[in-house]
Amino acid sequence: MESGNLFESIPEDLKHELFDVLVQNPGVKIERIVSKGHVSPASGWYDQERNEWVLVLKGCAAISFDDGMEISLKSGDFLNIPAHRKHKVSWTDPETETIWLAVHY
Repeated sequence: MESGNLFESIPEDLKHELFDVLVQNPGVKIERIVSKGHVSPASGWYDQERNEWVLVLKGCAAISFDDGMEISLKSGDFLNIPAHRKHKVSWTDPETETIWLAVHY
């Protein structure tokens, strides 16, 4: 059995976005992601094999899709991204951490 706190163990200096796998098995991966002004690389899109459900626990962000749609998320907002729906993180708050819970299934 494991336990922890999603709001703890966040480095002061987030030079790179932080990814922590919390639970993983062949059918699902749950991870905590911490961003602070981080965005996806300018070239390319995430084109994932699995569906991804994301929840913003703290902070705010925007996700862009290859068809031009952009969705803004704030604390408490969630989004279900179907497999192979090309997307990228286009903005996260540079002033405070954005803490995500991501479920890949």
